[in-house]
Amino acid sequence: MSKSPTSLPIEIKISTVVAISTILHSADPIAIDAALKQMTGGVSDFFEDEFAVIDIAGIADDAVQVDWPALVALLKNYRLNAVAVRGAPAAVHETIRSHGLFLDDGSSGVRPADARAPETRAAIPAAREEAPAAPAPAPTPAPTPAPLPAAPAQAMIVDTPVRAGQRIYARGTDLIITAVVNNGAEIIADGSIHVYAPLHGRALAGASGNADARIFALAMQPELVSIAGVYRTFDEGFPTELSRQPAQIRLVGDRIDISSLGSAPRA
Repeated sequence: MSKSPTSLPIEIKISTVVAISTILHSADPIAIDAALKQMTGGVSDFFEDEFAVIDIAGIADDAVQVDWPALVALLKNYRLNAVAVRGAPAAVHETIRSHGLFLDDGSSGVRPADARAPETRAAIPAAREEAPAAPAPAPTPAPTPAPLPAAPAQAMIVDTPVRAGQRIYARGTDLIITAVVNNGAEIIADGSIHVYAPLHGRALAGASGNADARIFALAMQPELVSIAGVYRTFDEGFPTELSRQPAQIRLVGDRIDISSLGSAPRA
């Protein structure tokens, strides 16, 4: 009798994993600890055991000074699980690997624009000496077709409530939710987030770095919001004048801005 596929001792499937980019501007663990304390506001479950990619491109010249065991332990204290390092110079690759961390080159797999095939031009033969005085007309080049616009990725649509402890990630597109997002739930999108219902949980838009992404809700009262990695928590409550009202959240400079739908950004 043949065995059912479920009887196999292991299965391998493709899975989407969301990781937080922790971008270092200093190799000093004391400074990093102080910045994380300020960012999280002392909330013990701010990150909830997220995976983290450590980006050291900004301190590449000081990469040899990074104390990797101390850094990994420090992030672990804030419930961030370091799994990879991005932007590391070759001189520290082996050191990073020796501490159980992977190297992430941040590649998207898209070919660069200068890798396109060269254009083909029609050759025009040289005129002979015995050719008639009237020059032959040059061949008319074929018109270059206009490039077709890339088809936008279809938005992910969720029609059911998002429960506490549930996480939804719209990879490479917008996320549209037509039901309530409860406290303790987390919704993530590489594009913008649209909630046509109350938003109570965590909402992270522009997860891949899109600073133009926004968060919209018909009744805004989230626990935490993020645009392109810039976070804001509401431990003391959401702004009273906008709480449970239709509102949008956007990134203005390096600041999270909250405004009523249809109004100008607040100063």
